[in-house]
Amino acid sequence: MGTENNSLGRQETWSASNPNDSKDAKDRLKIWPLDDDNVKLLDEVHPKSWPNHKGMNPDMVYDFIAIGAGAGGLVSSRQVARRGGKSAMISAHLAGGDCLNVGCVPSKALIRCAKMIREVRKAQTRPEFGVRVDNVEVDFGAIMQRMRSLRAEIAPVDGHELGESIGTDVYQGFGRFVDENTIEVTPPSGEKPIHLKFKKAAICTGGRASIPNGIPGLEKAPYTTNETLFNLTKLPSRMIILGSGVVALEMAQVFAAFGSKVTVLVRGNSLFPQSDEEAGPYLQKSLEACDVQFLKMAKINNVETLQKAESEEDLPLMKISINVDGKELELEAECLLVATGRSPNVENLNLEAAGVEYDVKKGILIDDHARSISNPNVFSVGDCTAGVPKLTHMSGEMAKVVVNNALFDDDWKLSSLVV
Repeated sequence: MGTENNSLGRQETWSASNPNDSKDAKDRLKIWPLDDDNVKLLDEVHPKSWPNHKGMNPDMVYDFIAIGAGAGGLVSSRQVARRGGKSAMISAHLAGGDCLNVGCVPSKALIRCAKMIREVRKAQTRPEFGVRVDNVEVDFGAIMQRMRSLRAEIAPVDGHELGESIGTDVYQGFGRFVDENTIEVTPPSGEKPIHLKFKKAAICTGGRASIPNGIPGLEKAPYTTNETLFNLTKLPSRMIILGSGVVALEMAQVFAAFGSKVTVLVRGNSLFPQSDEEAGPYLQKSLEACDVQFLKMAKINNVETLQKAESEEDLPLMKISINVDGKELELEAECLLVATGRSPNVENLNLEAAGVEYDVKKGILIDDHARSISNPNVFSVGDCTAGVPKLTHMSGEMAKVVVNNALFDDDWKLSSLVV
């Protein structure tokens, strides 16, 4: 096991050669394979050992605490520190949130490779460009290795140590409210919970992929979401995607370029149901030209697991029974990507103790200042918030609004943002 010394006293690091580390990273953090790049990632965004400011003054009251370490928590807690406030950030899972770990960064890394593949293939049929290409072979393992390398390279920007150097106290563990001005942090190591007092706090716990209810066999099937898709090391020959939003369509085009046979199941009659309705037909035409197949008015009747993956390098096999506009179909696939929307992470935060009103399906209920409608000392940022776009740059902009309103009692409004 590697060792490392720093001013915070952290010594243990993740190890690619330690099978217990590999199991912990996969089971608890949903990160695999634990190669050198993923070790670098985890050492930054979820260190194996983190001191959590033991010995701090128990009577100290933070000016601001962010629960969550995605874009909202990172921006808000660090901006408070830069403005002279005493701030803390609580990171339960992976600092950097979806964007760094399972969203913007890995998806754009794959999109860049897919674009390169399409351009090379275009050169084969367009001699006027003067590029001579005989054979195009896609090395999926190399594509994913590049993605992991880029993610690890960017990770220090969102890492715990940079946050500390800026002036934010970083706590690793699950944060939940004890009362209207106290948060309890439970470390993943099982150590004694820590209680933190605050003047203002922001809930920045993000969201997760919504999994449809009522589909027989889906719950126990080895389906994939954005949280696990980027762990693949083997290209699925067939991919079925449930959903027609941003994640679904981006990955449909990407994996089709890589060589997968991609079928997108659309529950209604148009793509982008929650966005620009007029864009749907143009997107469909463009993606069909990239060999993506669409089945509209599709309803999944059953998901049968025919074979489970035997290792991280293996793929499962599923049979999906579908009703498409009254016609029964059966499709087999090695990858079933569920991308049917997002659910806010508001469970287990003990919001009732803090007097924070929320809707389990929509998120934290706020006013135009991003402030809880029921507790003026608590704000909400990002995907865990009701009624705001689920986008990383929206979280960043909301964080700026919260910092100015929380620290300076300013009048920044969400309605002033142009999205």
